[in-house]
Amino acid sequence: MKAKILMIQGTSSGAGKSTITTGLCRILSDLGYRVVPFKAQNMSSDVHRIKSNSKFQEIALAQAIQAKACRIRPNIKMNPILLKPQGNYRSRVMLNGYFHSELNVKQYYGTFVLQKGFPAAIKALENLRKENDVVVIEGAGSPAEVNISKYDISNMLLANRVKAPIILVADIERGGCFAALVGTMRLLAPGDRKLVKGFLINKFRGDVTILNAAVNRVERITRKKILGIIPKIQIRLPQEDSLDNHLGPKIPPAKWNKEIDSIANSIRSEIHVREIVEDIIGLDRR
Repeated sequence: MKAKILMIQGTSSGAGKSTITTGLCRILSDLGYRVVPFKAQNMSSDVHRIKSNSKFQEIALAQAIQAKACRIRPNIKMNPILLKPQGNYRSRVMLNGYFHSELNVKQYYGTFVLQKGFPAAIKALENLRKENDVVVIEGAGSPAEVNISKYDISNMLLANRVKAPIILVADIERGGCFAALVGTMRLLAPGDRKLVKGFLINKFRGDVTILNAAVNRVERITRKKILGIIPKIQIRLPQEDSLDNHLGPKIPPAKWNKEIDSIANSIRSEIHVREIVEDIIGLDRR
């Protein structure tokens, strides 16, 4: 039986997709599920090296941390496409852990992402689904970047191919959170909107009751439920997004486990875990 899937998308870069994915991976692992992270395409200079025979393969460090949250070893199938920025709109393209080519943006979209990247991502995901109970998929950037939507294999192209239920995350600290949720939904195609099962508001400080009127209005407009309001969490794990570099000193790998537990506990206390696990993901109760 193929694993169930859940996709975490965001209204913007820095919304907290990686952190929410990490926390949910640990929560699902705590419940006894065989869980694994996945990100089809990641752009990051922070990499994790996996020794394979006499060679090394590379994935984004964020997926290695998420593997730690799942209590498993990192695997290149967790991040089949890694873009290592080189400046001047060029990136080193790593495919299935190995160097493939150095491409500029036009070359990447024109000759690689749909022709080679997307098939590799689908194959990696399907292999992970054969081996686990649930795959938590992290999106990239925003699914409403309409200028590149036909190439966006990290968000709706992938979600549609595998019929992934989506939770959309918005960052309230940066401002414009409710407009971002409504605007994202309005820009999505009708079929894409159906895949979105609810929202998470992230990085909130203060009394959540002051959000009640806004929450009710957004739910009426979008006909989607706000599944939780996550407090601002002091993140000390390495962050892949430059927008998050201000969040504090990073801790060594030996202390990742304790930090992951802290993140999971903060998220667990603010969401209805069973609703997400059973109603959205469709996992059996444990």
